[in-house]
Amino acid sequence: MTDRPSTRALATRPRHLAIVPAYNESGAIADVVRDLRTHAPDFDVLVIDDGSTDRTSDAAQLAGALVIRHPFNLGIGGAMQCGYAFAAENGYELAVQVDGDGQHDARHVHELVAYLRAHPGLDMVTGSRFLATAGDGYRSSASRRVGIRIFARVISAITGSPVTDPTSGFRMTTRRGIELFARDYPHDYPEVEAILMMHAHRLASAEVPVTMRSRTSGVSSINPTRSIYYMIKVLLAIFIGLFRARPNVERGYPAPVAAQHTL
Repeated sequence: MTDRPSTRALATRPRHLAIVPAYNESGAIADVVRDLRTHAPDFDVLVIDDGSTDRTSDAAQLAGALVIRHPFNLGIGGAMQCGYAFAAENGYELAVQVDGDGQHDARHVHELVAYLRAHPGLDMVTGSRFLATAGDGYRSSASRRVGIRIFARVISAITGSPVTDPTSGFRMTTRRGIELFARDYPHDYPEVEAILMMHAHRLASAEVPVTMRSRTSGVSSINPTRSIYYMIKVLLAIFIGLFRARPNVERGYPAPVAAQHTL
């Protein structure tokens, strides 16, 4: 069973949710939660402990987050779908993904909110490190930047809209995006495919400039020796995803939290 917070405690809480997927991030997760509670106090913070073997859950709870614990590791896609399902079930109107390794700066959260409010036709806004002033913030390794540029060109060509940072996990969705991702979310390397999902369902998305930081703990699953494998795998996933059937999303769909994972 997946442990999750009681919905009764959420009845009078804000309708904005920060979803923080985390796997063995005990060294960073408390600072991530505190950063969100300081700079985005009108957001509930939900940490999805995706089968960690360290004290990630305990550190997150002590810092003031709601926590859902998975009994085993589902991967970033399964963790995020769980978070979106929780947001859908509990009536949240906005959900922002913030990584549990400390790379995302919570001071940008309300810039994403402001952009969505200023552009009511959008359903998702992504923080792009490549729209920021040259030299600002962390931009990953050279090999990964090459892959990101290739993904950006492919996604831009498919969607007809400029995309500069398709692998960014720092993104905010409206209620329509929450309901879409609660029902159907890519599970392997989901950031790139999620943009295509938005496009396939005729939901609009855009980017805003942000600065990012180096991770404060843990190790990335994508090291230099795996970059080529990662790039090929994601490109294949993009083209396969263009042809796969997708469920229709009806507004108001209450997605159950524990029933949305697909291995």
